[in-house]
Amino acid sequence: MLEIFFVIGFFMMLLLTGISILGVLAALVVGTVAMMFAGLFVMAFKLLPWLLLAVVVVWVWRAVKRPQLRRY
Repeated sequence: MLEIFFVIGFFMMLLLTGISILGVLAALVVGTVAMMFAGLFVMAFKLLPWLLLAVVVVWVWRAVKRPQLRRY
């Protein structure tokens, strides 16, 4: 919720300083896209240990559960 107030305050301050509405909208779009990619990068970085743990568990599971050779 605080992010919305920040964006509204940022928008109003840029309008009060004389920057055009088109410039404000362009700044908001660029900022939103940059924050989205940064958030995705941080989320992937935070999930990396869990992803590595899942890979290790699957590797161990496959090593333990080798297919048994049946001899008839």
